[in-house]
Amino acid sequence: MREPETKARAGGEVSPMAEMKSAVTGFLSELRDFKDDIHTRFQQQEERLTMLDRKSHIAARPALAVSADLDAPHKKAFDAYLRSGDDDGLRGLELEGKAMSSAVASDGGYLVDPQTAAQIRSVLESTASIRAVANVVNVEATSYDVLVDHSDVGAGWATETGTASETGTPAIDRITIPLHELSALPKASQRLLDDSAFDIEGWLAGRIADKFARAEAAAFVSGDGVDKPTGFLTHTVVANTGWSWGNLGYVPTGVDGNFNGGEAIIDLVYALGARYRANGTFVMNSKTAGAVRKLKDNDGRFLWSDGLAAGEPARLLGYRVLIAEDMPDIASGADAIAFGDFEAGYTVAERPDLRILRDPFSAKPHVLFYATKRVGGDVSDFAAIKLLRFAIS
Repeated sequence: MREPETKARAGGEVSPMAEMKSAVTGFLSELRDFKDDIHTRFQQQEERLTMLDRKSHIAARPALAVSADLDAPHKKAFDAYLRSGDDDGLRGLELEGKAMSSAVASDGGYLVDPQTAAQIRSVLESTASIRAVANVVNVEATSYDVLVDHSDVGAGWATETGTASETGTPAIDRITIPLHELSALPKASQRLLDDSAFDIEGWLAGRIADKFARAEAAAFVSGDGVDKPTGFLTHTVVANTGWSWGNLGYVPTGVDGNFNGGEAIIDLVYALGARYRANGTFVMNSKTAGAVRKLKDNDGRFLWSDGLAAGEPARLLGYRVLIAEDMPDIASGADAIAFGDFEAGYTVAERPDLRILRDPFSAKPHVLFYATKRVGGDVSDFAAIKLLRFAIS
């Protein structure tokens, strides 16, 4: 019987099968070593990439910090100016506001720290003022012009062969809203300013915002337009049946100094054009709101409904209610409730900058801070606001 080929032949020769097995074994061993080497290299490369990624993130952080710290020099210099009157930092950064007097650079005051200005702006926007529902625009000029097209552009039907007739042209009204200077004059003792734990910017922002908000809210409702915005209630008010552009229309309650049920409020809503009703808002003070809350429809349901979520405004006949304390109380002949699309009907124009002038002399031992901003407001669409008059007719 012949010996298997896998065994070694006489004389030390190796069979071809054994050589192949040895070669395959060596190849598999080398392949495993190659795979292990590739895996090791891959891990090293992955660790290297991870390290580079971390470094890139670390390198990116200062860029983010730079954008956050762009206002830091101004904030530090502004803090020094408020506490001690040292304006060298502001002058060095060339961040001082344009002076009202060209003789002394600081006569016009310095631009408020951006964070403080943002805090004041957010307070103004969140207060119960016409600003909350009006059209607010930022301007760089001393006035703002509103162009109102209160007529329809002419249109007509034409046939294929007929001669097209000339259509009418729109009538354009220009309403100019001048900007007026609004000021606040908070004061603090120098001892308080010397206390490093005292948050001068936060205190100043709170005092300025409170004064500005109260002054603005009153002016937007009843301002006479002399060195202040023109309130919507100061315009001529006529019966809505005889309304014309340049006046505000009113709807009477039918009872002198009181409601005649809820019908008058419904009449007020539908006295406003359909294009404005979709964005309609009721405006009244707290006393009037207390009286309106008691009104019911013919089925005994209250006309008033409170907001379903925190911060959501109350609803009257499904429309928002803005409580503005500067609106008049219910009285004989009073226009105590307004309803309209105030975003279309009233425009607030303001300059975005806010200036502070430090005065350590006029009220010793206190330091006065003269804060100023420029703001204006006026009716921009007389068809967008209607009033409820508590009168027989």
